[in-house]
Amino acid sequence: MASNARLDHRNPLVIDTHELGRRPGAMQRLTRDVDAPRDLGIEGVIGVPEGAPMELDLRLESVMEGVLVTGTARASAKGECVRCLEPVGLELEADFQEMFSYPDADDRGRVSAEPGDDAEDDEDKLYIEDGLIDLEPLLRDAVVLALPMQPVCQDDCAGLCSECGARLTDDPDHHHDAVDIRWAALQGLAGSLEDGEKDEMSGAEAGVDEKQEK
Repeated sequence: MASNARLDHRNPLVIDTHELGRRPGAMQRLTRDVDAPRDLGIEGVIGVPEGAPMELDLRLESVMEGVLVTGTARASAKGECVRCLEPVGLELEADFQEMFSYPDADDRGRVSAEPGDDAEDDEDKLYIEDGLIDLEPLLRDAVVLALPMQPVCQDDCAGLCSECGARLTDDPDHHHDAVDIRWAALQGLAGSLEDGEKDEMSGAEAGVDEKQEK
């Protein structure tokens, strides 16, 4: 059975469910303003900065097996455009719903659909500890699902020039004259011949000048 580490009731992401009193049908609504925990988002791509303000709207419902938590998290996320690497900011709204089970739920008569599924199911479960629930794991999953995997600064961002790195959206006419590789060698040879001819001409002119001086 998966279990949380000892929870601290002073943590704003830890919710006390004692008011529900394990009475099926009891409900509680909460609104909390909290600081975002670290690593909240997609690492290296986009996320909510650590310490940024977050608004949580929560509804806690008591059921036989535990407490059903439904809520919405709102915050500002920051990252960079995957095409041009410019900063990207967006207003995030992540919805979530999860069951937090009582540790003794099985002892109170819950029957598993498949006997062999218990161990795997328990690994994915969230549990109530001493009447407390930790929203952070739930919040992390919800935020990651709500964020774009490939954020862009604008839908039609043209990205960067592959040759010089210029931002193409700022200069739609930006281009480089392409040289056909089949002619590149001939152009190099032509350049060498021109340089040779210039050297010969310079030598010839120098010889004429010497004769005239004599």
